Amino acid sequence: MAIFETTCQSSSGRERTGILTTAHGTVRTPVFMPVGTQATIKGLTPEQVAEIGFEIILSNTYHLYLQPGDDVVREAGGLHRFMHWDRSILTDSGGFQAMSLSRISKKSDEGIEFQSFIDGSRHMFTPEGVVAIQKNLDSDVVMPLDICTQYPSERAVAEKDLARTVSWFGRAKKAIGESHQLLFGITQGGFYGDLREESTERIMELEPQGFAIGGLSIGEERQLTMDMLDHSLLHAPDDRPRYFMGLGDPIGILEIISRGVDMFDCVLPTRVARNQMVFTRGGVVKISKKIYERDFRPIDEDCSCYMCRNYTRAYLRHLFKANEMLAGTLATIHNLQFLQTMIGEIRDAIAAGTFGEYKRAFIERYTASSDRAW
Repeated sequence: MAIFETTCQSSSGRERTGILTTAHGTVRTPVFMPVGTQATIKGLTPEQVAEIGFEIILSNTYHLYLQPGDDVVREAGGLHRFMHWDRSILTDSGGFQAMSLSRISKKSDEGIEFQSFIDGSRHMFTPEGVVAIQKNLDSDVVMPLDICTQYPSERAVAEKDLARTVSWFGRAKKAIGESHQLLFGITQGGFYGDLREESTERIMELEPQGFAIGGLSIGEERQLTMDMLDHSLLHAPDDRPRYFMGLGDPIGILEIISRGVDMFDCVLPTRVARNQMVFTRGGVVKISKKIYERDFRPIDEDCSCYMCRNYTRAYLRHLFKANEMLAGTLATIHNLQFLQTMIGEIRDAIAAGTFGEYKRAFIERYTASSDRAW
């Protein structure tokens, strides 16, 4: 049985809808995946996440390996049972965190040696070891160990990181063997278009079950991101899901979907929610501003989330000013519902052949009076 099926391919662009099938059900694409780094979407219960409508979430191998330990999760019956989530889970490999969160880290052909950010202990991630951890977690989609080339980097560095990423995927594929877990491949190549294309071709030769674009949206200008994405997708097959790692702003989502991306994740919507920033159709609102002190409207008149059905801007502002825990929860519910509703509208627009018009109208309204550009 095919794990991915395209249900509607646009006749006028690259956008498409589809269905990804995992061991825990089906996932409609395009899809935004909320990030539950440590087996939780910060501030929400799994029931609240499910009520919003999400069919897949993301957790992180690096963090769960260090705390509580993948052996603990295995003894609990796997990540789904441990966190009380019965829908699909994708686990990132943790390679990015091993490099970025450690005061001491070292790459070699064998893997990544790093120091724990918790207690300073030394650890080694290898392609085989990272697969073994994710087998213990028993996630639905497994990401292999890769190297996210820093921005900017010399071409020689990008070439070496690319070669290791391809080699490591081959080792990961051997390590996972026949499994109910899906193994995606990751393309790298830094910010060199020809290396991006080469990486895609070499990864696809190894027959991954899904195709991820890594190493983008890490500080570069947005146009460069999109240029490199175009190169990465040039030789991507149509029969596998395409996953952009680490993007979650509304305009960015529209841009990558228009280029044929099916899946994407980011901490942005939940992180900015905890920092008093909420999405509206008219742009991003900094809810702690004094102008909202007596604003008794919902965050967004068009939103049907729990926050907007029951509370006002003035109340949410009060909660943040009073440092109440509920503030982050309500703002997070709203931001995630905003994106989930938006993605549903996008799927409908693609099916109706009106995605181009939807994208233009959304961006025009969203950027008209936003507190932030994204």
